[in-house]
Amino acid sequence: MDHLSLSPGGTQSLGQRSRNAVWHPCTRLRPDDDALPLAIVRGEGPWLFDADGRRYFDATSSWWVNLFGHANPRINAALAAQLETLEHVMLAGCTHAPAVELAERLSALSAGALGNVFYASDGASAVEIALKMSFHYWRNTGLPAKREFVCLRNGYHGETVGALAVTDVEIFRDAYDPLIRRAHVVMSPDARQAVRGESAADVAARALAELEALLRERAGQIAALIVEPLVQGAAGMAMHDPSYLDGARALCDRYRIHLIADEIAVGCGRTGTFFAWEQSRGEASAETPLPAHAWPDFLCLSKGISGGYLPLSLVLSRPEIQRAFVADELARSFLHSHSYTGNPLACRAALATLDLFEQDNVIEQNRERARWLSDAMAPLAADPRLQHVRQRGLVWAADVRDDVAGAEFSSRFHHAARARELLVRPIGNTLYVLPPYVFDAAQAHWLGQQLLATLDDVTTSAEVRHAA
Repeated sequence: MDHLSLSPGGTQSLGQRSRNAVWHPCTRLRPDDDALPLAIVRGEGPWLFDADGRRYFDATSSWWVNLFGHANPRINAALAAQLETLEHVMLAGCTHAPAVELAERLSALSAGALGNVFYASDGASAVEIALKMSFHYWRNTGLPAKREFVCLRNGYHGETVGALAVTDVEIFRDAYDPLIRRAHVVMSPDARQAVRGESAADVAARALAELEALLRERAGQIAALIVEPLVQGAAGMAMHDPSYLDGARALCDRYRIHLIADEIAVGCGRTGTFFAWEQSRGEASAETPLPAHAWPDFLCLSKGISGGYLPLSLVLSRPEIQRAFVADELARSFLHSHSYTGNPLACRAALATLDLFEQDNVIEQNRERARWLSDAMAPLAADPRLQHVRQRGLVWAADVRDDVAGAEFSSRFHHAARARELLVRPIGNTLYVLPPYVFDAAQAHWLGQQLLATLDDVTTSAEVRHAA
């Protein structure tokens, strides 16, 4: 086991050291809080192990990044080989095989519709790149007034200042409001908004009508619309009908607006197709590739693209976008950069991840795993404490009713689940799982049982059930 497990005090010691030295993200600092971060020393498959040897099922893929389990031997081998040849070189004026091959393979997955890749390190950076490219494209093509952006209500696209401009989650955005150039916010197609007699497609249609009203009025000033296809993650795994994507693409074409698909959380097979956008044509997309015109203008990837190994993000764009930056004048060039752009190790991890998709028929296997997950969650889905039960591919979610959740449900559930060998982190009252693509039917069944038992631990389950 990792040498950290042998440190005096094990998890307690390492957790205390971390609390003293590390400023942890998305963590409330309270003056009298003695809770320590969970000290993880190793991982294997879907499991993580702490410094005392206890195991935890990584039910949220370590913040939605891990696809093929921890310490995957094939990704490990690819990285070890890359370490022997090239660890890094600047991508300004230089290039290397992993960056070129990754760009070519990702473009091929869109049948060439998205022909160019710009590399970055994290999801928020990819979003900012897409926003900047869109604005700069319109300036280069003689339409400098197109500098406004549109996002969806409760949408999340990152926490840097530019990304916060198109993020509508108050807890992340409002403290920095004076720094932010606000976007237009339009209705989300979140299917939970359906009124009696409405379908998810009806909700999508209402959202599209609101979007069209804005575009009709402001098309001359709007550069781009940004959406999270199919699932709005930070909104509590808000899911919408694929028809919204079709309608948004049509409206952006009609009013000459760029469409940015933020697939940072939902890409790489998570929703049932490699790109979530492939479902914009419904079930037919599984059999027939999307025509070139149906793809978004920009598509952002991060999280799972490197298999959860190394920081990597990228923006895929249409070839005509890049052509607008070809000119002698330096001011027309896209000069965004960072030192580790296109890092060979990160690109090699991504290539090994794509190899696993191809060699193991992962998309088809994930459809079977989605059925296992659905079956395993059936007792939870029938529980009267939950509402709005939903699933898209390997993303399963449900909302715990306010009257039984109680105060600080997310924190209480997270800590109670750890006692049952689960690592989960609800979003508010939304309980969700999106495990790595390496679980079997038995593990899915066990996961469902442990989630239900944890729900019993943190709610007045017996009273609620009898009342129902």
